[in-house]
Amino acid sequence: MLEQAARVSQSIEVHLLFASIVWLAASLLTAMPRGSATTKYWIWVITSLNFLLPLSAVPARLWPSPVAWFPPGRVLAALTNRVPNAPATIAMLIVPWSLGCVVMIVRLCLRIRAGRRDAQAEAGKRGPAVNGLLRPRISLPEGIDRLLTRDELHAVFIHERRHAKRRDNLIRLIHEVSLCILWFHPLVWSIGSRLALYRELSCDEEVAHRGLGKHLVSALAKLVIPEDPSLLQAGASSFLTHRLARLSDEPLPRSFRAANIMLALAFAAILLAAVIGPVAQAAAAEACARTHVVRSVR
Repeated sequence: MLEQAARVSQSIEVHLLFASIVWLAASLLTAMPRGSATTKYWIWVITSLNFLLPLSAVPARLWPSPVAWFPPGRVLAALTNRVPNAPATIAMLIVPWSLGCVVMIVRLCLRIRAGRRDAQAEAGKRGPAVNGLLRPRISLPEGIDRLLTRDELHAVFIHERRHAKRRDNLIRLIHEVSLCILWFHPLVWSIGSRLALYRELSCDEEVAHRGLGKHLVSALAKLVIPEDPSLLQAGASSFLTHRLARLSDEPLPRSFRAANIMLALAFAAILLAAVIGPVAQAAAAEACARTHVVRSVR
């Protein structure tokens, strides 16, 4: 039992190593000045999902044995197999990991409950927001039509509609689930802020592409003024400096087609290598185990 747990743990370790490499690639690619915020947002979404889905757990028997030649797999298998008392070590780590998962799940449930309670208590006073996961709906505070002009209100609505169509609340919840499972990994924590930033910038791009960027800027300025704090929404003020700087770039390109293609291809190549790597390592480890069993029988 412990030996099987050690083998699973070895696969997860390799998966997290390759997932961290994908995170590094995402950081470097999204730091480039060219490329749309939407493309960069999806890069971080995939990076988050890549941490959550341990593809190395795919049974090695589904892969042909020649995949065992994969060099990183041989090296990692040789290193991890030499860890002394690996089964006992794994058993000791399961307990704190399980406790951490429980704490994070309780934390997430309390946050969701508090968010619903605040939304009900402050109905009509909160700023523009999108509520719901599978069937999101846009809620606007009472009196916002008197605060904003028609064009400003239209710009805000386009921004929020982008969130709703893309199911951003559901994507954010999936990342929170991955955070509950991988609470010990600092890179998973850092993904949350990247997702939040490019989520807002991506929706702002949609507004700018419709020629309403300046109206969204003025709307944001009105929504965060201290004269009416009831309209101050965290979503409207998050990363406000970055959003205003992006919207103030004139003219905002309709698309960064060449840069987007480059970013997508580069990230896809690294992601493919990171997916094949853990599975190949698992196949190599199983092949080594079978060879060891055959030799011991002889």
